[in-house]
Amino acid sequence: MGMFSDLAFYLVIIFVLLVVVASAIKILREYERGVVFTLGRFTGVKGPGLILLIPYVQQMMRVDLRTRVLDVPGQDVISHDNVSVRVSAVIYFRVVDPERSTIQVEDFMMATSQLAQTTLRSVLGKHDLDEMLAERDKLNIDIQEILDAQTDAWGIKVANVEIKHVDINESMIRAIARQAEAERERRAKIINAEGEQQAAAKLLEAAEILARQPEAMQLRYLSTLNVIAGEKTSTIIFPFPMEFGNLMPPKPDR
Repeated sequence: MGMFSDLAFYLVIIFVLLVVVASAIKILREYERGVVFTLGRFTGVKGPGLILLIPYVQQMMRVDLRTRVLDVPGQDVISHDNVSVRVSAVIYFRVVDPERSTIQVEDFMMATSQLAQTTLRSVLGKHDLDEMLAERDKLNIDIQEILDAQTDAWGIKVANVEIKHVDINESMIRAIARQAEAERERRAKIINAEGEQQAAAKLLEAAEILARQPEAMQLRYLSTLNVIAGEKTSTIIFPFPMEFGNLMPPKPDR
């Protein structure tokens, strides 16, 4: 009976030792780091690989270093030209300092999300609607730089910001369509006027060249007749030289 009691005692001790060893051994993946606290005080960042901790004396917080994707929900924004739009975006960021991301902020995911929403409204509110639609790359860079500067104290690096959607109400879409149509008509009229101006300049240049040699005009007449004859028409127009008109006597006044 005593042997069995000694065996049970040793089994209990072995079980307790196994539990202690299991709680002391931690394995961190390549993309993970462990922020270690000893009696509540920060004592270092460990990992990746096998980590040994003193049970009940040291605690460890796991921090993922991979790039995270944060979907910023749609925000109602009033543009600089007083147009109401709804804008959504996506942010790519990662933790570069596990110590600061654990100690300096309670929940860096929530903090980054809230900061991204306020920054998105603040930056886009300073620009006109046309800039939001045509200069997204510049706005993305501006938002990314502001977020990166403000989250640096949390040990976070904002790698990229992309504006996904700029939603406009139907009435504003129709107004933009009318504006675009008017702009196309304006460009068409300008191009047509420029074409007329260039054609007039070329005609004037051709007339000056033909005026230098009267025989050249006769050759031009013959060339025109050749073109008319090739069209298989029954009507032939003979040009009347202007010089003959000068030879005719003036009409007497009544």
